[in-house]
Amino acid sequence: MIDKLKTWWKFDAEAEQASADNPLTPLTSDQRRDAIPLLTMAFGWGFLITGLIVGGALGSGVTFWPDLIYVSFLGNIANFVIGALVGYIGYKTACNSGLLYRFVYGEIGAYFPVLFLALVLICWQGIVVGAFGFAWAQSFDSPTFYLVALFAGALFTWTTYYGVRGLELVSAPSVVILIIVGVYAAYTQVSQAGGIQEFLALSETTAASNPISNMDAINIVIGSWIVGAIVMPEYTRFAKNAWVALAIPFIVMIIAQWFLQIIGSAGGIVSGQYDFTTYMRLQGVFVAGLGLIGMSMALWTTGDANLYLPVIQTSSLLRRPQKVMTVICGVLGTIVGLVIYQHFIQFIDKLAILLPPLIGPVIAHFYIVKKRKFNVDKLDDLPKWNVAALLAYMIGASSKWWLVQDLIVSSLAGLLVSIVAYLALYYGASMLRVKLGHSRLSD
Repeated sequence: MIDKLKTWWKFDAEAEQASADNPLTPLTSDQRRDAIPLLTMAFGWGFLITGLIVGGALGSGVTFWPDLIYVSFLGNIANFVIGALVGYIGYKTACNSGLLYRFVYGEIGAYFPVLFLALVLICWQGIVVGAFGFAWAQSFDSPTFYLVALFAGALFTWTTYYGVRGLELVSAPSVVILIIVGVYAAYTQVSQAGGIQEFLALSETTAASNPISNMDAINIVIGSWIVGAIVMPEYTRFAKNAWVALAIPFIVMIIAQWFLQIIGSAGGIVSGQYDFTTYMRLQGVFVAGLGLIGMSMALWTTGDANLYLPVIQTSSLLRRPQKVMTVICGVLGTIVGLVIYQHFIQFIDKLAILLPPLIGPVIAHFYIVKKRKFNVDKLDDLPKWNVAALLAYMIGASSKWWLVQDLIVSSLAGLLVSIVAYLALYYGASMLRVKLGHSRLSD
């Protein structure tokens, strides 16, 4: 038993590189994957309860037509643009986020963004675990919540243990179920209101009692999924074609999240409940079962996709087997899931400020400094630090406290500031003939 455990824990670089997921190096052409499985997995990942929560929040203070449809679309478009920019880098280089951070932040400098992002993603995993438990228990105090949450954590860990192949197997049958349940949930709410005209009138009354400005509404939408936008390389690196790399963030942001936000807003307007498993329970046993199955499938696919993200990043940086990191991250996410879901809104509010600036230096370096040409052959010969990247992050993350927020949506401010700061620091150092990070390498 001990020998088997030692073998399981032992790091075999060649075996990891030869695996379907290959967290250590850029993917080979044989490790890229077909479009349909990737796109169905993208829908499953995007079908996260975040969209329902955001929709419920918007429905309480924004008129459904046309304002809510408009602001949710704009917010998701912003996340799509960021996800497409970052996702294209993953496709072009065949690198995961951990490798890209090493390339820009340096060998040692990359520990900060990768471990910070991994910690956040484990918390996201915890949110999905908690959401799964609540969907079945409808209470945080019930023993059922803890039992189901523990089961969910074990289920997600087991599926993700098999890597991207396991994710694809779960996602494919889930898509049809998710769409049917989502459409039925929206239909149920509109019917309960008395029809479309009565529903729109109710929306106006609800929004007037607790109005949310369009700028604040857009910021809520962007903040809810901007974290997903900056980890796109974990999935787009598998794409064989550029259009697939761009379609992945489009499906996640524009189709899945926008779809969920509309459903969540309908529930919030009519019944005051964004989670369709709650109000579908009132429609009878069959409908309640349908809603519960749909939500469970959605959370299963999302839980797998979320857990996969920190696993690949930490495996790449810490040089541990992917299966080992799956178990470690899965256990941590399950434990966190018992307490974090209740504080979801506060959590995403902080993430919208602190995480986006991490990717700013990568975007700036790839598109502007290196003009879309990263020499990935230099990954084993990188400098230890890139001070410009670390400083740019700190400047971007602190912009919340010194930038005039009325000028730009706050969840985008840190990202844009970090991009500008990186370029200023990098080119400023070049003018002084000081080489930073990647500039020390010959092309």
